[in-house]
Amino acid sequence: MEDKQKICDLLLATLQATRLCSDLKSLTYVTPKQPNRYDSYVEARFTSGGKRIINTSVDSGFAMIRDIMDHI
Repeated sequence: MEDKQKICDLLLATLQATRLCSDLKSLTYVTPKQPNRYDSYVEARFTSGGKRIINTSVDSGFAMIRDIMDHI
């Protein structure tokens, strides 16, 4: 079983080192207790106060990284 929050933490540090994502504040892996639109998602927060919700349902760790990169 992959530790998806750890993957997010490591990816966050890498992205923050780039010019494009230097304002990225956090990547939080969320698995809601109540069924809703997504089974799991990553919440990307920016220092400007903005946020993005990235659907990561049924993703492997590598697929999750690709989804995050596609939606940042």
